Amino acid sequence: MKQEKRGQEPPSPIYESLPPPWLPKSHRTADVGYPGFHPPRPGQDEDVLSDKHIKDGFLLPLPVPDEHQSAAVTFLQQDAKGGRMFDQNMLADLEHLMNDIFTRKADSAFTIQSSAFKIPSRVTMSDTKRQTWFDELANPDVPLSKLGKSVPHGAKGHDLLDLLHTNNVAIPRAVWFLRVFGANETAGLRNKPSYNPTQYSVDWAIVVTSYIKKQLADIALPSAPRPGMNIKQTFKGVLSDTESRDRWVSRFTYCLKLLRPFYDEGLVDHRTFLTWIVIQMAACNLAQAGFVAHLADEYLDGVLEKRPLAKPLLDACIAKLNEVRTTSAQGHLNKLEEILKSLIQRICVALPDTFVSPRTWLAHSLLLCSALAGPADSGPSDCRRRDFQQLISDNLRDIQRRNDAMLFRNLPPRKLERLGSLVVDIQILNSICSSTDMSTISFFSSQIPDSSSSFVDKLDTLLTWAVTSLQYGSHRPYAAVTLLRAYHERNTRRELSSATLHDYLFDWLDSKPVVREAGNLRAVAGLFGKLMKNGLFDYAAYVQRLVARGEEGLSLSEPDETASFHRNLLRWIPLHNTTSSLSNQRKVMVYGARARQTPEDVCEREMRREIRAILPLVFGGDTLPPSVSMTSLQTSCPTVLGAPCFEQVRTIKQWLLPNLHKFTSRSQSLDEISTLKTYSTAVELLSYTHSYGSLLELSLSVLSQTTHAELLTAVGEVFHRFATIWTAMNVTGTITSTLYSTYLLWRTQGGKTRSLLTLIIEMDNGRQLDATAKTQVDNDIAAFTHALAPKTEHPEAVPSVMPEILLLAEDSKPDAPSILANSLWYRYRTSGDWAWKVWDNTVASLRQVPIMSEDHELRHTYALRYGQFLLNVDHHLPGGIDNDILQWFLGTGKSEALGLTLETWDVLRVVLLFLCVHGALSTTTLLQGLVYPAWQLGADAGPLYQPQNMETFIQAASELFDALVLQEECSISPIVPQELLDAQRIRTWRQDAFREPHFTLLASNIPNLVLLEHNDVVSDGLRGTARDLRLRTCESRDIRQSCYRNLDAVRKGFEHPIQSGMVAETLYEPLVNVLKMILNSRSTVDTDVNSFLSTGISSVLSPCTLAATAVQLQFGLRQLGRALACESTKQGASASLDKMTSLIFHHSMASEEAYFIAEMARGVDGPVAIKFINNGFKSIVDILNRTPTPSTPESLLARVGRAGEVLRVLSHVSEPLREEGTGLDLDVSTQERLAKIILESFQFANVMFSKTTDSSLRVITEAVIFLARLLQFDLGFPGIRTTHFRDTCEKMTPVLFDLVVIHACGPAQDAVAFALLLDTLYFLIDDLFLHSKTSSPDPFKYYPTKLQSPHLHSLPSSHRIRLLTLFPHLRPNAVVQDLAHAHRDSTGLLVYGAPVQNRPWEWIENLDKDDGVIRNNASLSLELFGAKATGDHLIGYVQDEERCVPTRLEGVFEDKITAESVFHRDWRETRLPAHSDVRAGARGIGEGEDELGTLPIFGLQKPGSRRVSPASSVRSRGSVSSVRRSPGSLSGNRSAVSTREGTGESGIGSGPAAGRKRKASASVDDDDEVEIIEGPVSANLKKAKTKPKPKTK
Repeated sequence: MKQEKRGQEPPSPIYESLPPPWLPKSHRTADVGYPGFHPPRPGQDEDVLSDKHIKDGFLLPLPVPDEHQSAAVTFLQQDAKGGRMFDQNMLADLEHLMNDIFTRKADSAFTIQSSAFKIPSRVTMSDTKRQTWFDELANPDVPLSKLGKSVPHGAKGHDLLDLLHTNNVAIPRAVWFLRVFGANETAGLRNKPSYNPTQYSVDWAIVVTSYIKKQLADIALPSAPRPGMNIKQTFKGVLSDTESRDRWVSRFTYCLKLLRPFYDEGLVDHRTFLTWIVIQMAACNLAQAGFVAHLADEYLDGVLEKRPLAKPLLDACIAKLNEVRTTSAQGHLNKLEEILKSLIQRICVALPDTFVSPRTWLAHSLLLCSALAGPADSGPSDCRRRDFQQLISDNLRDIQRRNDAMLFRNLPPRKLERLGSLVVDIQILNSICSSTDMSTISFFSSQIPDSSSSFVDKLDTLLTWAVTSLQYGSHRPYAAVTLLRAYHERNTRRELSSATLHDYLFDWLDSKPVVREAGNLRAVAGLFGKLMKNGLFDYAAYVQRLVARGEEGLSLSEPDETASFHRNLLRWIPLHNTTSSLSNQRKVMVYGARARQTPEDVCEREMRREIRAILPLVFGGDTLPPSVSMTSLQTSCPTVLGAPCFEQVRTIKQWLLPNLHKFTSRSQSLDEISTLKTYSTAVELLSYTHSYGSLLELSLSVLSQTTHAELLTAVGEVFHRFATIWTAMNVTGTITSTLYSTYLLWRTQGGKTRSLLTLIIEMDNGRQLDATAKTQVDNDIAAFTHALAPKTEHPEAVPSVMPEILLLAEDSKPDAPSILANSLWYRYRTSGDWAWKVWDNTVASLRQVPIMSEDHELRHTYALRYGQFLLNVDHHLPGGIDNDILQWFLGTGKSEALGLTLETWDVLRVVLLFLCVHGALSTTTLLQGLVYPAWQLGADAGPLYQPQNMETFIQAASELFDALVLQEECSISPIVPQELLDAQRIRTWRQDAFREPHFTLLASNIPNLVLLEHNDVVSDGLRGTARDLRLRTCESRDIRQSCYRNLDAVRKGFEHPIQSGMVAETLYEPLVNVLKMILNSRSTVDTDVNSFLSTGISSVLSPCTLAATAVQLQFGLRQLGRALACESTKQGASASLDKMTSLIFHHSMASEEAYFIAEMARGVDGPVAIKFINNGFKSIVDILNRTPTPSTPESLLARVGRAGEVLRVLSHVSEPLREEGTGLDLDVSTQERLAKIILESFQFANVMFSKTTDSSLRVITEAVIFLARLLQFDLGFPGIRTTHFRDTCEKMTPVLFDLVVIHACGPAQDAVAFALLLDTLYFLIDDLFLHSKTSSPDPFKYYPTKLQSPHLHSLPSSHRIRLLTLFPHLRPNAVVQDLAHAHRDSTGLLVYGAPVQNRPWEWIENLDKDDGVIRNNASLSLELFGAKATGDHLIGYVQDEERCVPTRLEGVFEDKITAESVFHRDWRETRLPAHSDVRAGARGIGEGEDELGTLPIFGLQKPGSRRVSPASSVRSRGSVSSVRRSPGSLSGNRSAVSTREGTGESGIGSGPAAGRKRKASASVDDDDEVEIIEGPVSANLKKAKTKPKPKTK
């Protein structure tokens, strides 16, 4: 049964292979199957089983025998005759056939009609219908095609927007309605010639922004309560109530939603809208700032395209951020602060040039740095944040550098290579004093080659310092010789020949102007005599060189008119070590060969006669001359003192010195007084003739041979007096050794050695003695101290009153002072204050002397007796009585001294001078304890001044100062003969006042002397005394030498009374004048501060005096500042400053000298700086106005070079004022003239760039760079900008931009100049906006509008990007970007026209359905695209749910066109999309080209910019008929294979798979479909092929 049932069942249907439902037919009408689908069929060749098929498999036969042959070969083989192949009519027939086919196809194609688009009309509706219409508009179910026939007419502007919001119309439908509304508004204007399609976008932007502003205005802040007004205020904000807040937020949110499509589609003008945002950000309050900041954040990308928009936005953000941080509600504004900081950071990253604004940076640099400082890194996940912050940091450093450069901050100090080095060298040389170790002074550096210019310059400095009259001190030539000899000896290993050094010395002697000055002849001759003595200069070679070069006028027998300068040098230079031949040679050259007796012989005989008269004991005389003083000695020896150096050295060295040695050897047989007087006379004679070498030799001889204690003391005083000279001669070691040997000898003989110990310590200064000798000296001093002042636990008490001292006055015994001193010492030697009380009782006793006797001589006798007594007391003290007297004057003695009468001071003066002469009392003690307090008392004298007591005290102190410091020689008392030795001792001990640390006290008390002179309370007589002392003090060479040695002490001494504020301003000028007199020997009492510059400027600015000049200039400029502030002295001070600056800013000085003075002028008062800068600007204007005829780039550069020196001076003077933010009142007319000359110079340079050759371009660039720096410097000063100045700057802006472009590309391209000029342009434009009179100026007003240059093709992309940010043209809308009108000319070439302009209000959405019929009724006519009907049919759009073909295969099987050739399809599918970077770059170029307007902006796609399949032999060049790439060309081949994915798809069919046999008539090995994305693959191409997927059935 089952089998029957089975048999009854119908047979199974035969399986039929059907294609997939998504596979289209190969042809619409013909039944040719499906592409790539070959179902099996009965009787097919593959089913035939044959031996060959079984053994070899089924293989399709080749279409042609040889695939590499063409069809022509096969045809020729079939056509033996070949007649048809070469028939000329065959090609013509084929051509006619194809033309007929194309003609019929074109005739049968559909003709595109003219545009039938009509704007939906506006109709007037009733309120009900209009409301119904809006309800339907708000209903998304109602299609717009129903509403698009007409729109209601009525509401406009804000009312229209409120209506849309009230009806809650969806944003896309609202945008459509507003577009239609706008199209109707502009319909009547389109046919006018002046019609601008974007004008309505501007109008609509104004409507929208005013609508937003109106809503923002509802957010108000309560007004601040007025002080003193008791008025109750009520405030209710729109956001405070829930209902009103929701209503406001809803409307504001709807407005913002509308704004986004408006902005994206260009319905609102971008420039107008972004400008409004920038202005609103600056004008809003803090409550509104939160909303405006969010708005700015959303549309910041548009703002960042242009610096004119970004700069005011940055300023507004800074202002709001400042306001947030200073408001009391800061805690509630954290979100706003974050947004503001974010905006600032994004601006810094995208457009750092916005921050290049010196004014903004100067005012808000700290705020910007804090806003741009990001949070600390928290881990590896913050890598992007770290990169972002690093970019900000890099930009911030660059911004700071550029702003500081334009503000002339942190200027690199100019190295005054010549002048600075000379000043330092002079200061080193001036620092040489008695305590200097000459071995430590490395004046000639060991690194300086002997033949270099540095060595020659230093040699010139050293020799000039040694001989110039602008310096002080007899030690200078010795120091020069010592330093030069040390350098020569140090470099003997390098074999520095003496001949080379001799040549340098000869050149200096022969060429330097200082040598030819008449007043320097003696100094030059003495210097070269010492150089010859030390073997550094060869006199014979000097003479031979003069003879060799034929020097004329060397002989005295020749007339003076032809005399050579070297004649005087030959006559004066001394010969320390000479030979008879050399002497004869000199004699013949100077006096001639026949001269028998020369003037030198006569002079020498006269010198010997004068010397014999003053030194009779030396030459065998028996009696001494009467008392010899310094004055009488100078009178007695006029020939000796005035003789040339040659005669002086020969007489002293060859005749006097040997006789003095003989006298020293027999001095033991003479009495001590005679020997002492003879030695003192010889010392003074040798010092007058500057024969210090002979003096040293004599003193050392006396020191080693004498047995007289007083003579030994005198020798020690000579060593102390000329200690600086011995240091310069570098003989302190020799002196110390001789002193120590003498000390040991006298110590063994039991002689007095106290003075020797003191002198050894002074001369050694811890450098010469060895350790054993130092220990010996220290031990002896300790033993001496213990012997004179033994230490005990119970010292003897010293009574306050010692009557025996009072009784000493009438004790006439010669030894009474000594006996009393011995007794007191023996009694009170264990007490530490016995000497102080002895002095106190002595002063009390001296006060009784005028009462004891009215005889002046007797009083002085008593005084000398007390002086002898105190001298004996001094001998009993280890440290002498000097310190005890000083402490008495500084303590209780100050009041006692004020009570002394005139008669008492007469007696006390004798005692003090006696002690000073004998070395018991130092000069510095009297100055510090008596003179300086007296001057201070007189300077501070006021209403409580007591003339009787105070003036006596001040007068006595002043007389002591005169005697101890200023007088050549002084008398202790009329009853004491005036001795030369006493005057020498006064001069010896006064040297301590000129050495440190005492000189600082002297310098600080000279101003007190000036104040005393100008104190009206003091009597005229005392003021006259003070004036006389002040003049003589200023003229003292010893004081001037000390001042040059320590200029800092002088400066501080004069600064203190001025800076303390205790001195009246009227006294500033006298103080400055006194300072000038001290530091400048040529200065006179003149109130003109520039007097030291206007006269003898070369000497004042000489390196020898430049440091002193700097001190004078600093004080002078400060005094001028005070004078300018006073109306009574303003005019004179202004004239003085004008005169001084004219010297600085013109060619009277070298550039380094002017710069040095500018350095000294830094830090001056504001009025002086203003005057200084104004005069500098005037000088620059005058320099730049000196235009030669004809004007050339070289002449411009010359003027710029000179003006550059002035600018450098001004920059250094003004830098401290800029840092302090001091306001400067610059001269308005000068500023206008300066701006005008800068503009004219820029214009001249601009013209010259187009005319000059390449060789002169660099010259003009340097001039332009300076002019830009000058403009930066001028703009850096805040102040009022006049209308004329602003107009000039406005004219300067386009000229400056042209110069920027010139240096951006072309032959004058210069990256440095481009950056500098561009920053200058930013500075200029920002300054114009800052001083603009309008409250809300157009941000693009002062910026350039177009770019023109014949060299734009070479403009670097980085420069192009920076320049594009300046233009007012914003990026075009994406719809029309890179689109242009084009047409073909008569030759068929494509000609590009104007860019397509966006018409957002005319291009309305097409509401018709797409049914495949071409109607051309859209707002954009097909004629604009050159559309033509081809006869092809478009496949309609298929919804996703109805799609049969998978999306990924749509590009393979469906090309949207029903008819497409294989070649067309192959071309389309083998194209690759351009790389994203290439597309971005091409887009950037297009944007820039649209903005520039003058560049060729179309068809610039470079060959090779696309990546092409390496298998393809064709490279894409784009469609010729389309200006912009079609979407298909940009999307690339969707069937391309990525080597990274490892998958492949075939566009038409797959090739045969390995091991598979089938018949495929259209099968190809499609290598052309494989495109390499990441680059070439390995050499084995077979491995690069991917295995195709198996076909699905």
